[in-house]
Amino acid sequence: MTDTTRNLVYFGFIAALIIGTGLMTSWNLAITIVNFGLISAIMALGVNLQWGFAGLFNVGIMGFVALGGLATVLISMPPVGEAWAAGGVRVILALILGAATIVGAILAYNALPKGRMRAIGMIVILVAGFFIYRAVFDGGVQAVEAVNPANAGYLGGLGLPVLLAWPVGGLLAAGAAWIIGKTALGLRSDYLAIATLGIAEIIIAVLKNEDWLARGVKNVVGLPRPAPYEINLQNSETFVERVTNLGFDPVTASTLWVKAIYAGLFTVVLLILFILAQRALHSPWGRMMRAIRDNEVAAEAMGKDVTARHLQIFVLGSAICGIAGAMMTTLDGQLTPGTYQPLRFTFLIWVMVIVGGSGNNLGAVLGGFLIWWLWVMVEPIGLWLMQVVTSGMAEGFWLREHLLDSAAHMRLLTMGVVLLLVLRFSPRGLIPER
Repeated sequence: MTDTTRNLVYFGFIAALIIGTGLMTSWNLAITIVNFGLISAIMALGVNLQWGFAGLFNVGIMGFVALGGLATVLISMPPVGEAWAAGGVRVILALILGAATIVGAILAYNALPKGRMRAIGMIVILVAGFFIYRAVFDGGVQAVEAVNPANAGYLGGLGLPVLLAWPVGGLLAAGAAWIIGKTALGLRSDYLAIATLGIAEIIIAVLKNEDWLARGVKNVVGLPRPAPYEINLQNSETFVERVTNLGFDPVTASTLWVKAIYAGLFTVVLLILFILAQRALHSPWGRMMRAIRDNEVAAEAMGKDVTARHLQIFVLGSAICGIAGAMMTTLDGQLTPGTYQPLRFTFLIWVMVIVGGSGNNLGAVLGGFLIWWLWVMVEPIGLWLMQVVTSGMAEGFWLREHLLDSAAHMRLLTMGVVLLLVLRFSPRGLIPER
């Protein structure tokens, strides 16, 4: 079997799973799986750039995805005028003062001679800047969060089209990745993993606790959408007449139509990123990155700046994860910081990359769709299977109750089994790197 035929079989199998889901359950669920599968495939592409191209072990994917979600709020939500009038200027001024303090400390470090004066000068600048920053920041935050805390209590956003938030989400994630990379990429790979994990948790903690930024755990709901609302379609005489003539229920048809619009937008983004990733893979830059991945010492001996190249690809991969995070928040219509968990937004993405094929962009896309379908469908399938197995057992029998309760853990069990099987029989993934 040729590589092309094998790939067609794999993706045909994924298509059959999705079509079967639509026929056996509902097309609403099937197209939802497609939408989140597209987003997951984009996240897997970003991680594949970092790990498959350069061997960088990033376990902070969750943080970059969350920054993409934050960008959706900051760009698309309308500004809260009362909050800006109460303390918005003070909050922005405090952030500028904080940044100026850090820059001042760096300049002092470079300007002062090495010794006690350098240490004293930096300490004075940092301590004084911190107290000034807190004096301005705390008052502004209290004033902002006191403005209608039940429905607002934050500054809001810029009120721009939500699609602009997707590239901005990539920029926010890229900025965070640059800071992490400048700090940790020159160290061993395990230090990079620790740094990415720690900073991802810090990002989530900030989103949960800084209400002035995005309402914290009170969540931001009602985000603008690039697609029409279902209720508007249902109230449209033209739409209702067309779908009724085709034999569809207007309520179901409106839901499917909106999700189909999202699917089209997400497909366009995935295709653009996939084409760019493929061109990068087969370019001299991509060959250089793989050479660095395979033997850093030899690459350095040939005059390559390994740390700088690692920083480039780390920023690019994180930016893609940020774009995917903004897309997911747009699809959800709300930002809920409490839902960002390492299991879903780090571990699961790594499983997608490993199962699909590390170092192969097509494999990352395949893994994104396959693992997401399993993540959604395994639990109901497992519950059905347990009901069939226990159908002959008496009500209240301990084994029957235990097996039915175990269906809730089918997701994690399946992920582990799939990962073990792939690592045993196809350690380079279903579509390995050529």
